[in-house]
Amino acid sequence: MKIVILDAYAANPGDLSWDGIAAYGTLTVYDRTPGEKIVSRIADNEIVFTNKTPISRQTIEACPSIRMICLLATGYNIVDVEAARERGIPVCNIPAYSTDAVAQMALALLMEACQRVGEYTTACHGGAWENCPDFCFWNAPLMELSGKTAGIVGYGRIGQAFGKILMAMGMKLLVTANHPRPELESDACRYVSLDELYANADVISLHCPLFPETAQMINRRSIAKMKDGVILINTSRGGLVNEQDLADALKSGKVAAAGLDVVSKEPIEPTNPLLGAPNCFMTPHIAWAPFETRKRLLGIAEDNLRAFVQGRPIHVVNGL
Repeated sequence: MKIVILDAYAANPGDLSWDGIAAYGTLTVYDRTPGEKIVSRIADNEIVFTNKTPISRQTIEACPSIRMICLLATGYNIVDVEAARERGIPVCNIPAYSTDAVAQMALALLMEACQRVGEYTTACHGGAWENCPDFCFWNAPLMELSGKTAGIVGYGRIGQAFGKILMAMGMKLLVTANHPRPELESDACRYVSLDELYANADVISLHCPLFPETAQMINRRSIAKMKDGVILINTSRGGLVNEQDLADALKSGKVAAAGLDVVSKEPIEPTNPLLGAPNCFMTPHIAWAPFETRKRLLGIAEDNLRAFVQGRPIHVVNGL
């Protein structure tokens, strides 16, 4: 069996092993695959692993050898799953591998917005503290979260993990979900409408998928419904946010701070308005990327391949 990994570097820049996958056949690994080489690199391979390299209908039709497509990620929008289904090709993803890591990053971004550790560290190393006449100084305001309200848009696995952290810090939760689970409600957590969440949350964190109905849900109109000085966190998908509208809200102070691990086009373009926005704390889509998390991802990828070889595919997202 011939196996190809089209874009291995992000998941495994060299600190992990592909041996578990190589045990099932002849493995070819590419760090990255540009669009014009996708078909030629798949060639006669039967198993295709991809993270962000798109597999279109045209590619599937041009590569009749494909028997299985496995994402090295949870999201599968880069694969034409219907075209694969029509040809009997299971498309498998990696579910629930990064829950704790993404919740941890959401917390880190929120803490940076509230505590400004990076800004104060730079100031201290630059001599501001040693030249201060007082025992402490302020470059930026600090915020205590206990007693405040967090709005979590998308109360699934990651939203719940983040919510658990916030409740432990003394915050109340307002949450939304397509399929509410009443057993998760308590004195500290309740389901509300999106408009009620916008109106009452001091912190809003996005943990919902990017669908047509959620695209740019954070925009001029929704921001106007929010509290003055709200903090926005997004570790989900950049396309959930109208970036110009958020940048404008940061400049006006309507949004006090934003913590973002994702943007609409990645890598970020130099013209992205958020790069020049004040109080915008950004990381380069790495919430999912701790060593332990990527090791778990590779293990699940091996499980997907093993199950397919055994004739019982798992984590199939296209109904086969």
